[in-house]
Amino acid sequence: MLEDLKTQANRVVGVKQSTKAVESGQARKAYVADEASPSVTEPFLKLCERQGVPCEHVDTLKNLGKACGISVGASVAVLLCD
Repeated sequence: MLEDLKTQANRVVGVKQSTKAVESGQARKAYVADEASPSVTEPFLKLCERQGVPCEHVDTLKNLGKACGISVGASVAVLLCD
């Protein structure tokens, strides 16, 4: 599940950049940390649903951040279209 995120350099991390990518049609797939605040993730998940972007759930912020190659946790991340 996270292997795509680990091996793809074409990604964005964080709510603001991920939201921009989904809104502009550049997102291929989204990842959301289950332990992130619902006030952050719920609007993002609804946006992805409206835009037809599939979402995968990741158990922790730390695991999502690690998969993105950063040393802090991440609430959301997006793989960009090629």
